[in-house]
Amino acid sequence: MLRWTLPLLLLAAPAGAVTPIAEILCEGRDAMETRLSQRMGSERQAMGVRGPEQVMELWTGADGDWTLVVTYASGTSCIVAMGEDWQALSREPA
Repeated sequence: MLRWTLPLLLLAAPAGAVTPIAEILCEGRDAMETRLSQRMGSERQAMGVRGPEQVMELWTGADGDWTLVVTYASGTSCIVAMGEDWQALSREPA
């Protein structure tokens, strides 16, 4: 009985969902920018430095989809998060 428990548990585990992030997790900076702007219709909305080796970028699409990308000093860019329903907030004057 114990011999069949583990295989049955593995079969019962949910299958991983296929998402756009699964297709492209990391690639060269130029290729990532081309994919985000031309293929996904996104525009870079914000960016900031995360230490001496990384730059974070926020890309958004007209449909409200958003993508958070980190670019390393090596030139490799990786998608670290994606979502939908992005809403830009106006900043109050200082």
